[in-house]
Amino acid sequence: MRVSLFIHVALFGVLAVTAGCLSGPAASMLLNGRDPTVAANPSLIVSFNADQSWERIVEAINDFHFEIEREDRLAGIIETKYKAGASILEPWHQDAVGLENRLEGTFQSIRRRLVVSVQPSPPNSLQVEVQAFKELEDLPGIAANSAGGSTFQESTPLERDMKVVVGQSTPSTWIPQGRDAALEQRVLAHILTVAGR
Repeated sequence: MRVSLFIHVALFGVLAVTAGCLSGPAASMLLNGRDPTVAANPSLIVSFNADQSWERIVEAINDFHFEIEREDRLAGIIETKYKAGASILEPWHQDAVGLENRLEGTFQSIRRRLVVSVQPSPPNSLQVEVQAFKELEDLPGIAANSAGGSTFQESTPLERDMKVVVGQSTPSTWIPQGRDAALEQRVLAHILTVAGR
């Protein structure tokens, strides 16, 4: 009885994670029959209204939960802030493509950011290029600690400076991991779907 219940709960968990992974931009690409691995980077989209196309491209980036840091329409650049990499327990975040990236984000601190270039390409089209940069956190010292009973000396019981003993000993550094081609393809395919409406 217990084994059967365990199997049913495990099966339900796998189905829930799978259904969660197929939500949002990934689901729309599968339902539309578009394979995210076939989009050329950069790609051309037909555009008779550059302002409307720009807004749709920003909307497509927002679907991936990236926060826009800088929009420069004259230069044709959209940059996002860094976003912490999704773990296996966060199927609603689409920045980690594939099980390997999700496992990496579960056991290691990863962050990503996007740089999208939108340039006019006559006649009546825009050239869209997506670059996704990935970085790995490097902690040179102790990540975090707490104020324990042996932290304070008895000779100075009234000293309440917690900054010396609580928190990270040195700031984090980030090691560039290059570009995330799988994320670039997924974002570009979603941009082509949204901006091509």
